[in-house]
This record gives sequence, C-alpha cells and structure tokens, in this order.
Amino acid sequence: MSEEIEWWEYEDVAEMAEAVAGDIQFIVESAIEARGGAVIALAGGKTPVPIYARLARAKLDWKRVTIIPGDERIVPLGDPLSNVTMIGKTFLPAGARVMPIVPQAIADYKAAGRSADALMQDLHWPLDLCLLGVGGDGHTASIFPGPDFDEALNGPKERRMLGVLPDPLPADAPVPRVTLSRAAIVGAASVMIAVTGTAKRKVLEAAIKQGPSSTYPIGRVLADTELPVDIHWAP
Repeated sequence: MSEEIEWWEYEDVAEMAEAVAGDIQFIVESAIEARGGAVIALAGGKTPVPIYARLARAKLDWKRVTIIPGDERIVPLGDPLSNVTMIGKTFLPAGARVMPIVPQAIADYKAAGRSADALMQDLHWPLDLCLLGVGGDGHTASIFPGPDFDEALNGPKERRMLGVLPDPLPADAPVPRVTLSRAAIVGAASVMIAVTGTAKRKVLEAAIKQGPSSTYPIGRVLADTELPVDIHWAP
C-alpha cells in the first residue's frame, strides 16, 4: 500500500495552494479534453480555502465543470456549516456548476443520504478527482466512527453517498452528515489529500502504517487502495 502513496511537502500553505490548484487544473483540463466535461468532489473545511481561491482564477472552461462536496452537513443552504455554500461562493462566480447534495435540511439523515445518492446517478462516474481533507481525529469526508461507519466503508459499491450519524458528534459541527462512500472515493480517477500541521501529519502517518486494521477512518479508506494517492502537506 505505502508505495502507492506519495507525499508532497511545501514551505507554507501558499506554496501548497498554488501546487494543488495547478494539479487540479491539469486534471480538469484533461477530463474536458477527453470527454467534454469534468466532475470533481471537493473537501469542506478551512484547509482547502486558499487552494480554491487560486483554482477559481484558473482559465478553465468552467461551464463544463461540475463540483460536488465530498461530504455535507445536513443544514440549510446558506448555513455557515454548509460545505456546498462555501464551495459555491468561490466557484459559482467562475461559472462552474456547483451541485448541492443536501438541497434541504431534513430530520431523517438516512433519507438525506438516499436522496444524495440518487442525485449522483446523473453524474459521470468515476469522479475525475476526489480531494480529501483529514480531521485531527483521523476522519475523512464524513466517514466517522458511529452506527454507519461500516456501511460507509464496506457498503455496496454502487452506493456512492449515504447518510451518517457521527458518534460522538463533532463539537464544531454537531449535526448528521451525508458523505461519499469509501467505494466512491477510491474509485475516483485521482485521489488527493491536502493537510496542514504536524498533528494531522502524525495521524496520517500512523493511519497509513496501521493499514486495514487502522483505528483511524482515513487509514481504513486508504487501506488496499490500488490507485496512487498524493498527500500534500504544509506546516
């Protein structure tokens, strides 16, 4: 497994943002050239914001680009916790199609997951790119320990999204989620991880070393992955 993972280290976040934005631009251009469009899943959170700011300035045929969040909190559109709201503010002005996967906050998180999975059927699969972040607790997308953990990791390959209830709920966003499944993530044509800080680097290194029995969700997602994964890290 480890030979499939390549680490890219940068002096600072600005240098990382420029490099990752350039890599994503190349992937998008290649997909547009190959079949007239690109479908990418982008991470939420604060770490990728500088990457997105640079990427949105790229001279791309943005109207041919569809962006989905790799996971979403089940909150109303416009809510500060909404990943697609953050992504949309950056890429809608550029002309991209940014697709909400939770059009409305509903109480039944499983139903929200089924609805999001149904929306996925209209997109080109596999994804051209899945950009992941990693939490300090080792979660990625919204694959957290909890009652839906095994389904997110080992559910049917055709299930691309599902509703999940983290247990315990994260203090900074104590709500149920919808997330890409492991199968949808590792099936992507390109998988990238962007992280900052020594603590997250240590979590990632430990998770990769532990392999299929990892105590960290990101370790379980990456275990037995056949395609190369690029990890971009800045202090």
